[in-house]
Amino acid sequence: MSLFDAFLGAIDNPEQAASVDQLGNIVGTVQQISGQNGIDPAMMQTVMSMVGGQVRSSLQDQRSTQGEDHVQNLISQLSGTTASGAALGALFTPQMQQQVAGAISQKTGLDAGMIVALLPTLVPLAMQFLQGGAQGAAQTANSQANSNPLLTMFLDQDRDGDLDLGDAMNMAAKFMQNR
Repeated sequence: MSLFDAFLGAIDNPEQAASVDQLGNIVGTVQQISGQNGIDPAMMQTVMSMVGGQVRSSLQDQRSTQGEDHVQNLISQLSGTTASGAALGALFTPQMQQQVAGAISQKTGLDAGMIVALLPTLVPLAMQFLQGGAQGAAQTANSQANSNPLLTMFLDQDRDGDLDLGDAMNMAAKFMQNR
């Protein structure tokens, strides 16, 4: 199952937080960033794929050292569609931010400085997508467990390429165009 299919499943599941509006806000923000910065949509897909891979790596590290609840709390508190230095800082040290931007720049040809400037918005967007798998408000009040199957799937993927955030964003944009 692809990451996008899992998000669609979360939309259809009344016990999870995902919604079409949430997906539309994420896609709209990615498209706005792309347009404002003159980034081709295919290039933006590559950028989101690479950001997603780095977010996954950081969250996996944090899960192994601080536990699943810590990671779920980070996603819950720091996800969004606006820039957040707190979200960026929770996942990447300033040195890591430079390394992430350098790797993206090298692969895409985009200016590393521009990538550094975009990271405070792109990281919370990635986290917002993952937040879609969290339990809805009614379920959270009635449940001890704070599970998020979408987040678990994202973190547990076996690096076979099936769970790519850039691909999910591309599919989400197509989905929203057809609504």
